[in-house]
Amino acid sequence: MNIAVIGAGYVGLVTGVCLAEIGHKVICIDNDEKKIKALKQGACPIYEPGLEQMMAGLCKKKRLSFTTSIREATQRSEVIFIAVGTPSKKNGDADLTYVENVARQIAENMDSYKLIVEKSTVPAETGQRVKRTIMLNLPQKYRKGKNAVAFDVASNPEFLREGSAIEDFMNPDRVVIGVESKKAEELLREVYKPLKPKMVVTNINSAEIIKHASNSFLATKISFANALSQICDRVGADVLKVAEGMGYDKRIGRSFLNAGVGYGGSCFPKDVDAFIRLSQRSGYEFELLKEVRNINELQKRAFVQFIEDKLWILKGKTIGVLGLAFKPDTDDMRKAPSIDIIQMFLAEGARVRAYDPQATENAKKVMKKAAYFKDAYTMAKGCDCLVLLTEWEEFSRLDFRRLAKLMKQPILFDGRNFYWQHGLEKFGFEYHGIGRGQGGLKGSV
Repeated sequence: MNIAVIGAGYVGLVTGVCLAEIGHKVICIDNDEKKIKALKQGACPIYEPGLEQMMAGLCKKKRLSFTTSIREATQRSEVIFIAVGTPSKKNGDADLTYVENVARQIAENMDSYKLIVEKSTVPAETGQRVKRTIMLNLPQKYRKGKNAVAFDVASNPEFLREGSAIEDFMNPDRVVIGVESKKAEELLREVYKPLKPKMVVTNINSAEIIKHASNSFLATKISFANALSQICDRVGADVLKVAEGMGYDKRIGRSFLNAGVGYGGSCFPKDVDAFIRLSQRSGYEFELLKEVRNINELQKRAFVQFIEDKLWILKGKTIGVLGLAFKPDTDDMRKAPSIDIIQMFLAEGARVRAYDPQATENAKKVMKKAAYFKDAYTMAKGCDCLVLLTEWEEFSRLDFRRLAKLMKQPILFDGRNFYWQHGLEKFGFEYHGIGRGQGGLKGSV
């Protein structure tokens, strides 16, 4: 099938590459000329394992191409995915400016039937607004009579995890499609036919809410685990064993029941905010989600306070940070917990030295006062403690004896409970996890 994907950001690029991989002819569109030029030259603007190599092979086979022209893409394609950014406004609403602009440009360039598919995460009823925008902006000659151009709007939310996005696309738990016509359903079934997925077919509003509800529920599990960690530290329990015991219950499950310094990234914070705002506009105050968000923010402050309690004074101390991206296997710094935590260290007068395998350049754009290093050992030299904020697999293979000798004080604060089985004490470290019954994050929550 001839498919267009508008927006060559994280979701759009992964979607476009993977659709081409399963046999379609895909054109990706973005208004960033520099990005499109780089993509044409084979450079991938994001770090996602396996994506650059897959992209190069598909371009060589001419199944994948790039352009800045929505006109070209619209006229060449029958199915058009909208995968542009929907950032949060200050009040938590999703900013749908890019979605509206793209819908208008698609309408202005349509001359035959098109299926326009929302891929971006959008609030309920966005599909109806997209449909109205297209109807209002169709050229006059295509609105009525024998030349009238038919179209459908559908919703097909993405469920891609950064770091494992290709695997998620190729082996989905389910593919959700929200449609208004049999033709739209048949076309989307054809798009995904090579994957033989479990299909959930519903109306557009329900499909839009499924994405927000899914991410909000996962964020709730994380915040529940973080609240548990507070109790465990106060009563001498181990949050890892508590989560294990809960996780064997099939009704609960172990996934996402992980205590740490909180969730981040481009999805969970934005989607929780947007779902709260959607609920308010519909007349319901989603107090549970407000508390999920509140716990997430408190967890970061509690972690910094715990470190201060152990070091006694943060002013003048040198803190080494292992990991900056919001999760491993990505260079994404959007809403990364490391940003707030490092800013708190700096505000207390501490010096921060940091290392991340992939996210350093993006981190420099948002945190200019930290010092950045090319490896963990150079970073750790002279530090009063190390703080793990992103659980990169590379960090499990560090030479801890060497690290301990380089540091002023061999203390490690594990913000992800990543090293709980490593026995760092035998390498000379004083080790502190989260919710491990050590008197951990008491105080500020």
